[in-house]
Amino acid sequence: MAYTAGDTILDDEYNAFVNNSSSPFGYNHFAGTGSTVYGLGQSAIATVSAGGTVNASQWNTLMTGIDNIANHTNDSMTSRSAVSAGDTIAIKAAVAADLATLAASVAGGSTGATALTTSSAKQTSSSSSTWYGSHTVEHSVTFTNANTMRWFFNAGGKINVQKSRTGNGGTGGSATTKDSNWTNLYAALGTIAIGSLASTRSGSGETLTTNGLANGFHDLGTGYTHIIRLTEATSPYTGNYIDVHAKLNAAVGSATVMTVKTTAVDGAADDTYTSGNTSGVDATPDRNGTHAATITVTSVTNAQGLASAIAESSTSAVSNSTS
Repeated sequence: MAYTAGDTILDDEYNAFVNNSSSPFGYNHFAGTGSTVYGLGQSAIATVSAGGTVNASQWNTLMTGIDNIANHTNDSMTSRSAVSAGDTIAIKAAVAADLATLAASVAGGSTGATALTTSSAKQTSSSSSTWYGSHTVEHSVTFTNANTMRWFFNAGGKINVQKSRTGNGGTGGSATTKDSNWTNLYAALGTIAIGSLASTRSGSGETLTTNGLANGFHDLGTGYTHIIRLTEATSPYTGNYIDVHAKLNAAVGSATVMTVKTTAVDGAADDTYTSGNTSGVDATPDRNGTHAATITVTSVTNAQGLASAIAESSTSAVSNSTS
């Protein structure tokens, strides 16, 4: 844009600040409806008619909008004072740079946002009480429409999954060594949080066999994307692992549902018990206790600049099988 700070702003320059849909992006593109990685669902700012005059209230509305989005993304903006009716509306320094900063933050999933709240368990699905083989759970998170789903992730929202062991597989309900190693594996997994452009793992340790954490909402399709496989590192249980996959019900921009699948696979035999050898040896060392998969949602609040909160509309348990 050909302008100099301090010059009287022209209608087309103001309209570019407001409505540009290509780089450098205008406010409406990254803060309004937007598309793909842009858009937060905020009310659009009106442009000025060709040859029209930019008035004080219009300029102040744009500056307020910029500050509101910056408050949510926690970006630092250039300090500017409001103008009054009758003032000459001069271009302020660094408007384009500030708009570019905000556009980049939104495109990156608003990773600096802190106006977020994480729910308690939305869905928890448990395995049978003593099992070996695999335990697979699918949970879905549904949004009112495709735009709301995009805005949720663009504003910093996340879909989270955790695994836990809530029972013991040993004879008489006691914990086996295998049970304890599953507990350690789930602690190492921690919470898998699926964000806009990437996923995160809060735990550490064990063997990271498949690392798909670079995948987020905008990377998903209608087939399952492998987010992570974490494998037990301790012998003789190195055949045990936990998988997390995620998919959408349509392409980004049309999708309204994310489904997260967790699969715990027990591929580790335990031969510490043999027939006749019952002294001090658990008779069912190969069995696992009750395992559970839990979904929580980190939704977006309006505490730091957005006009309204952005959250899912519902969650559900799609499938739960133990084999």
